Formats: sequence, structure tokens, C-alpha cells
Amino acid sequence: MTQTIAPRVRTLVLLILAVAGALLAGAAPVSAHAALTGSDPAQGAVVDTAPSQVSLTFSEPIAVGDDSVRVLDPKGERVDKGDPANPSGTTYSVRLVSGLPDGTYTVAYQVVSADSHPVAGAFTFSIGAPSETTVSVSAQGSDDGLVGWLYGFGRYVSYAGFVVLAGGAAFILACWAPGARVRAVQRLVVSGWLALTSATLGLLMLRGSYTTSGKVGDVFDLELLGDVLQTKTGAALVSRLLLLAAAALFIAVLFGAYARTADAVEPDRDAEDDGGGDDGGDDGGPDKRDLTFGLALGGTVVAAGLAASWAMSEHASQGLQAGVAMPVDVVHLLAVAAWLGGLTALLVALYRAPVETPVGRDAVRRFSRLAFGSVVTLAVTGVYQSWRQLGSWSAFTDTRYGQLLLVKIALVAVMVAVAFLSRRWTQRLADARVSEAAEEAERTEAAEEAERTEAAERAEEAVRAEEAVRVKATERAEEEKRPAGTAPAEASGTSEVSEASMAVEPPKASGASGASGAFDAEKAEAGQDSVRAAQLARQRAAAEAARQKRLRDADPNRFGLRRSVLAEAGVAVVLLAVTTVLTQTEPGRTEQDARAATAASSSASATGQGSGAVSLTMPFDTGGKSGKGVVSIDLDPAQAGDNALHVYVEGPDGTPVDVPEVKIALTLAAQNIGPLPVAPDHVTTGHWSASRVQIPMAGDWKVEVTVRTSDIDQVTVSKNAQIG
Repeated sequence: MTQTIAPRVRTLVLLILAVAGALLAGAAPVSAHAALTGSDPAQGAVVDTAPSQVSLTFSEPIAVGDDSVRVLDPKGERVDKGDPANPSGTTYSVRLVSGLPDGTYTVAYQVVSADSHPVAGAFTFSIGAPSETTVSVSAQGSDDGLVGWLYGFGRYVSYAGFVVLAGGAAFILACWAPGARVRAVQRLVVSGWLALTSATLGLLMLRGSYTTSGKVGDVFDLELLGDVLQTKTGAALVSRLLLLAAAALFIAVLFGAYARTADAVEPDRDAEDDGGGDDGGDDGGPDKRDLTFGLALGGTVVAAGLAASWAMSEHASQGLQAGVAMPVDVVHLLAVAAWLGGLTALLVALYRAPVETPVGRDAVRRFSRLAFGSVVTLAVTGVYQSWRQLGSWSAFTDTRYGQLLLVKIALVAVMVAVAFLSRRWTQRLADARVSEAAEEAERTEAAEEAERTEAAERAEEAVRAEEAVRVKATERAEEEKRPAGTAPAEASGTSEVSEASMAVEPPKASGASGASGAFDAEKAEAGQDSVRAAQLARQRAAAEAARQKRLRDADPNRFGLRRSVLAEAGVAVVLLAVTTVLTQTEPGRTEQDARAATAASSSASATGQGSGAVSLTMPFDTGGKSGKGVVSIDLDPAQAGDNALHVYVEGPDGTPVDVPEVKIALTLAAQNIGPLPVAPDHVTTGHWSASRVQIPMAGDWKVEVTVRTSDIDQVTVSKNAQIG
């Protein structure tokens, strides 16, 4: 039956992988985790005079290079000068050449967000009046195309390799120690290590092209590779490779010294008795317990380090509460590996474990407890991560990140339901084993009794045969002697007696030789019998092993357990694909911030806000209840001397809202002036103003706005404005 099932299993696994690949290939282009939340001039704005610089504000810090921000005139010629600067916070600016003529200008940017994802986009603004432009900025970013697809596939393989490596090792140490010497399980763990190592090397090579040009030819550019090694993501990938070297040593000890100590443990007692045995315990003495503890401790440290290589360079490293989010992300990844990786190891063991080392109910029960703890951990850490990345209930349905998260939650629910069925099959297997063990004990006892009886009969027959040979040999010797004893002695005289005596001697010797030869023949026959008995014993053992394997494969409870675990593994493959896409998708909180900033900019244009010489728009998030929104600043005429300042605060939906406090501070860092505080007066809902705001001199001023939404929740956002 195994030979019939195995091809079906391989076919089903290949189909599952194909579905997962289609999910990855069919996903929408990867969304970056940093979003453009504002610009000065604003997108589509028409300004009266040429600005001296263009400023871009993002939702999180970004990495910029020489050509990260380009400004092109209507003819497609660059009009920016110098490298992009970071005057404050998440605002980045590039200076423009003076004397720009009227027309429509295009701003194109290509940067890398702090969580390692490329961000590309473009918008236009006009001086004087809009005009035709010859500039055509491609909508395809560096993370699209072949390089982007390969990078996404490499991320999926790296996640899968980590899950199989860490989860498979955890399954052996925590659930099924004899698995350390099962070849199929060894190949599984080693393949996880190879997949993670090769994927990490591939990501390191692809990284430079992925974040810049997106060209395949740049994959082998050593200069780009050197630049990658100087980044946070490059350092994380190199650290992962070093940890994988330590993981290789761990694997060598696990499948070497630990596997040899596992040989002394009963493989699976529940296959022989009612289950009191421990098929994976520390019964090998103090040395085995010390080795197990050392492997568990060292493996946990290495696995946590590998998980940290993701947490410290991606989502968790940026945004709210990064110091809490990174360790939570590490725990989340370890729980995923323990659950999904252990499930994969259990599936391989159920189908590929040899008959002398079967996976018993004790191992399945241990894994069931491990999986339950992992699911609880995933629930707790997942709730925190969801709050951190979404920020509101509406983001579940209004953002792509929230929609993918709902799909992930549904898949987890399906896996938990299938796991419940697996627990039921395990219990049925345990109940059936109790009665089977009693029957097997009776059969074994009867077989042993029959063997003892047969051995006794054979020994008795051998004794009787040996005695018969000896009696026969004695009789033949006496028959040979009898004629010499009866011949007439008086007729022959002394010489005849001598001749008779001489004639008697040869038959006597012949009789002794015959007896010895018969005895030797009997011994040879007995030796052949022992050889045949040994061969028969081996044949019986092989037949019994084959019978046990057929019975194990035909057991409906074990068959049901196999099918349910296989179904879990199939859902897990799709779940891992969704998780990979999720990690490459813009968080819902960031997406909503960008939408709010765009809505506020449109609202300001429609209501006349922004009619002053300088208009600044900044999203904010205090982290508390109703703590998200957008603040807009109008400064008119934005010259040295008296100025009128207006502050507008709006919620995420663009409606004006009131907050307990709004404070303004102006700083000219180049001249060490400020901060100059401004306390605007509340005018109406969502509107504050201040007149006769004194700005002593022209320059690049930093405008800081502090928004307080409750007694304890406040945040300060800033943006630079050119005065004079």
C-alpha cells in the first residue's frame, strides 16, 4: 500500500507547490513599506514663482543615493543640483537650479525604505501654468520584472528553509529522538539548511540590482555588492550566513553523537505494548541528557539569531515600538517554525520512517502539545503585530495588507481545524493500540511456546538418533566377532586359532570405523539443521517485519492520521506563500496615512487652504485612540518680518477635528536661531491661527508642529520651508 500512496503524495505536494508558486507569481507588484505622504510643491500644484528646492516627505526614514531624486523640465533635462539632503525627520530635499522657466516639471524618486524595500514613483508640479511635457516615467520599479520576481522567490525559499531547518530539529529534540537516525528526516533537515543557505546567497547577489536598476546584468556587479554590504540589509544577510555555519555544526552533532545515543532508546514501545514506553525520552543516561540540553540550548540560540536577521532589517525594525516589535517578531518566527516545520517532519516520518523505527502516538502527542503552544504564541504575537501594522479595524478591509492578513487568519483557522481532526485520529490510534498490544502479546507468547516445544522435540529426536546409531554400531561389532568365537578349536590346533584370531582382527577394526563414520554423518546433518534453522529464523523475521509494515499501512487510524497531516502540510505551504507576500506589502497604517495626506492636500486646494506663499502638509500619529490625522500649515507671505500662520487639523477621512493642543516652533539651524515658539489661537473646528508671526531673516526654516490628542499622547512632526 505504501508504494501506491507515495506517488500520490508526491503528486499532491507538487500540486500544492504549483499553487503556491502561482499565488506568488500572480500577486500584485510588491508595495513598498515607506510611502510618500507629502511634497513641497505638492503633487499637481501650480506655483507662481520657481521654488529653490523640492522636498519629499515619507512615512518612515529612507536611504537615498546620488540619483535617488531627479527633477526634469518639460524637455526631460535635469534641473536638480547636488545630492539629496535630509534636513529633518523623514523629509528629504534636493535643490533646483535658479531661473526656471514656466511649465510642468516631473519629480521622479527611487529610494530604499528603512525596512529594506525599494520605493519608486513620480509626480508633477507646474510653475506659472501647466504645459506639455516630453517626460515619460516608467511605472515599473526596480522590484518588478525578473529581478523582482527572483528576489521574491528567494525570500519564499529562505522562509521555507528556515521553517524546515528549525522546525525539523525541534521535532527531533522535543518529540521524537529516534528520528535523528531516520535517513528521511535527516535529508529533510539538511535540505532546509541548503535551501536557506542558497537563498541567502542569492538574495545577497540580487540585492544591488533589486534596489537600483532592476537589471539582470547588475546582479554580478561587484561595486553594487560592496554597496549592499554597507547597508543594514546586507549586514543582516551576512550575519545569517555566519549563523548558518554554526547551524551546520549543530546538524553534524544532532545526526552524529546524538543519533548514536538515541540508538540505546526504545524506538517506539507503543508498537509493542500499551504505550507506557517513551520513544523519545532521555533514557540514555546523564550523557544523553547533557547532550540533549546542550543541543536544545545551542539550537534555540542559533534559531533565534536567524529569526533576528529578518526582524532587525524588515517590518519590525521601523514604526511604532520598534524595541518591542523586534523581539516579538523573533518569537513569532520561532513559533511558525516549530509548528509548520515540525508538521513537515511529522509528515515525512509518517510516510518514510522504517518499520523498525515507527512514529508512535507518544511522538504525535508531544508534537500536538508543541503545536498547541506554538498556535497560542502566534495568536498573541499576531494580535500585537496586526495592531501595530494596521492601527484600525477599517484597515482590515480597506487596505491590501489587511485583506492579505484576513486570508492568513482564515488559513490558520483551517489548519487548526485539520489539526483537531489529527488529534482525533491520534486518540483513535492510541485506543486501537491498547487492544492490539494485548493481542500481540498473546500471539507472541503462543509463538514462543510453540518454538520451545518444537525445539524440545527436535532435541529429543536428535538424542534418540544418536543412541540408535551407537546401538547399531555395537550390534555390528558383535556380529563380526561371533563367527570367530564358534569355530572348532581342536581340529585346527594352535596355528588355526592364531589364524582365526588374525582373521577376526580386521572385521573388528572395520566395525569401529563404521560406527565412527555414522556418528560423524549424524553430526554433520545436525550442523546443517542449525544453519537451516538460522536461515529460517531470518526469513521469519523478515516476513514478520513485512507483515507489521503491511498492517501498519493498512491501519485505518494511521492512514487517517497521515491524510490529515498531509492536508495540514498543504495548507501550510499556501500559508507560507501568503506570509511571504504579506511581508512585502505596504502596512495598512502606512497606506492609510498616505491616503489621508493625499485627501488633505486635495481638500486644502478645494477650500482655499494653501493659498499662502508656503503650505506644508504633515501626517501624524500619536499612538493613542483617535491619534491619527493630518496637520497643514499655511504661512503667508513666507517672508522675513510679519507673517500670518494658519493651522488645520483633519482626521484620516479628511474631516476637520479638534485636538487639545497644537504648538508651533520655528528654527533656522544655519544661523543658530530658535526654536521660536508660536501659540496659535483656536478659531473653529480643526482651525487655529496666529497673526504677526515674526520671522527675523530669510533662510531654510524648520517648522515643527506638536499635536497632543490626549493627556499623555502627543507627537512632534516637522518639515522645512524656504522663507524669503
